[in-house]
Amino acid sequence: MQEYYQLQQELLVTTVILTGIIFVFVWYFYSLSIALNYLLGACTGVVYLKVLARNVGQFGREKSQIGKSQIVIFAGLIIVATQWKQLQILPIFLGFLTYKGALIVYMLRTLMPSNSR
Repeated sequence: MQEYYQLQQELLVTTVILTGIIFVFVWYFYSLSIALNYLLGACTGVVYLKVLARNVGQFGREKSQIGKSQIVIFAGLIIVATQWKQLQILPIFLGFLTYKGALIVYMLRTLMPSNSR
């Protein structure tokens, strides 16, 4: 379980770092409004990642199957984005997917051969 908690922490930190970097770029190249929409989606993605990690951590001990509560987070975000006129769906959706970038970074890091021999 210790390795799982380390992985969980690493993915969370990587997601937050990617969020900060991308937020600055979006703000610079587009606008603060779009960047804030992206940030809303990215923060929701972090919450989604935490809920998913909690459900996976409970799998086998307390639960026999993984819950579907994490899909409610995404659905709620998209529903709010479509109903609130100040929000833009695409930046929010792409922000939500930032945690996927953290997964890709982790995968590439683990596939790279280490220099220690």
